[in-house]
Amino acid sequence: MYEPIRTKSVHSTMAGTPSDFPHRSREEELDIQLGGHLAALLAVTDELRAAAPSADLDEAAERLAAQVSRLRGGVAPVRTSASGGEAGIAALHRRAHDLAGRALVVAASRADTSAAILAAERMDAHAAALAEPQELTGVG
Repeated sequence: MYEPIRTKSVHSTMAGTPSDFPHRSREEELDIQLGGHLAALLAVTDELRAAAPSADLDEAAERLAAQVSRLRGGVAPVRTSASGGEAGIAALHRRAHDLAGRALVVAASRADTSAAILAAERMDAHAAALAEPQELTGVG
């Protein structure tokens, strides 16, 4: 009724059987994911620095760059030279808060204390910036 399988499976089902494609460990995958989240947070931080410069954002950008570099084996992250784009400050803070939250989750599952502390600090900073009353601009 059924024809027997004559070729080897493309999936390795036997424990201990080496396969032809490289595998990454869970730790390596989490490093890659955390590095990506922190690099995205760095890009938004650079956008915020261009729109509203501050010493806090400068320090945060340097700390983020150091963490990304550490996670990427010493390779420095690509920095953007943002030009105060169209996105509003509040939208940038919301996006940065979300990215910091994602980084915090991955850092916690990876047990990376320094990255988790940095992500939590950035979440607090962006939440505080969102809670501040926004200055209204007069029309007319």
